[in-house]
Amino acid sequence: MSAFLHLLAVLVVLLGALPLLVAVLQFLLIGFQRFRHLYEDRGEAHLPRTAVLVPAWNEAAVLPGSVAGLLALEYPPDRLRIHVVDDASTDGTPAVMAELVRRHPGQVVHLRREHGGQGKARTLNHGLARVLADDWAEAVLIMDADVVFDRDALRRMTRHLADPQVGAVTAYIKEGSGRRGNYLNRYIGYEYITAQAAARRAQNVLGAVACLAGGAQLHSRANLEDLGGRIDTDTLAEDTVTTFETQLAGRRVVFDGYATVLAEEPGDLAGLWKQRLRWARGNLQVTRRYRHVWFRGRSAKGRHRLGSWLFGLIWFTLLLTPVLLTLCSGALLLLFLTAPTGTAWTLFHWLWVTNLVCYLLTTLMSALVDPGTFRRCWREALVYPGLVATAILVVTALPGVFLPLLAGAGTLTVHLVMLVVYAWLALCMPVAWLAKQLTGTRLHRLAPPLLHLAGYGSLLAACLVAAAYHELRHAELAWDKTEKTGKVAIEA
Repeated sequence: MSAFLHLLAVLVVLLGALPLLVAVLQFLLIGFQRFRHLYEDRGEAHLPRTAVLVPAWNEAAVLPGSVAGLLALEYPPDRLRIHVVDDASTDGTPAVMAELVRRHPGQVVHLRREHGGQGKARTLNHGLARVLADDWAEAVLIMDADVVFDRDALRRMTRHLADPQVGAVTAYIKEGSGRRGNYLNRYIGYEYITAQAAARRAQNVLGAVACLAGGAQLHSRANLEDLGGRIDTDTLAEDTVTTFETQLAGRRVVFDGYATVLAEEPGDLAGLWKQRLRWARGNLQVTRRYRHVWFRGRSAKGRHRLGSWLFGLIWFTLLLTPVLLTLCSGALLLLFLTAPTGTAWTLFHWLWVTNLVCYLLTTLMSALVDPGTFRRCWREALVYPGLVATAILVVTALPGVFLPLLAGAGTLTVHLVMLVVYAWLALCMPVAWLAKQLTGTRLHRLAPPLLHLAGYGSLLAACLVAAAYHELRHAELAWDKTEKTGKVAIEA
């Protein structure tokens, strides 16, 4: 093996630690949020007239609870109107809405589309056209039909619009299945601590927010009008496009981690895969669409920081995780097979020690960021990397204790074990994908154990690979809706 290839392999392995370090960096940035002065008391409450837009397709099971939750908000009733945009539902949604309109005339509005099925963005645009046609609404809250807001959530969000430089505010969406949730719901609950509660607080510090949560985003009227009064319909990531366009136009986007919203998330791997495939494809489309923004610094007028190197590093590290994992495994295997000096083991050992330190830090800090959710899903947090990865973390942390156990094994056995261990960063993704494939088959009982072995994060990485494949094939931009049952409203 040439010295150049050896050095290149070493550098690739070191690069494999980048996603871990970036994850820790985001948690560390949270401590600087106080300097952004996002939650200062501005004196008198800011309570703009707010129109709520609820896109709905076959949502009869969840609409009564969602509307009841909105009506119970700590917000002046005369400053709140709820518009349910019925996307040609074929279930009992029209009847449910007729009853809600009868009980709350003037405050609940039913907007029916007779020809639907064109996606969430077009459904929202139908409602936006109606809401912005008169001058009543000073702000517009876009939400999903299944979410349930905490009673003070809207007040917490609207206070930021007192600053005319703020164009949009997003809330902290928490997995809300509660006692009715299963292991997958608890994985998602832990994921949302890191992906929302932590990551978006860090983005507040950077001054560049990646995405307004689709289920809870508040816009000033001026912001929506500057965006043309419509939501983008050319991608599967209309929420992210809206977020970017708001900031590129010079207005700020704020994440309020104290405005919390409960949402029902998929309870099986097939539903989760469908949802995350749509999200991942949307992020790839956004990456390509805003290629002129990445790593370009501030705009000429200094009005946004989407082009900062740190924001770009966070975005692309997440997006390229499957590539980094695969390259890292490949480099370790190359060193193991061609460099007899033990370089592979040394690098592998320090990579996984770094992994362990980062994992412990993010887990402990997650418990501080959202203690309530963490108490519910701490078991899933402990095995979030997967049981195999967790075992590797323990072994590499205490090699003097565990490696002697291999002393009695034959050379071939030791080599096979090391090959699998070095390759695991890449192998975990197809194993997680297999778990998803088994869902809905006669072998469906094997799906949860396989996911536990591979790790929840491995499933998300595999989904990114699938999204890239769909994009390369120019697959149809279909908005596959996740079915909801209303269990969040019951828990709330």
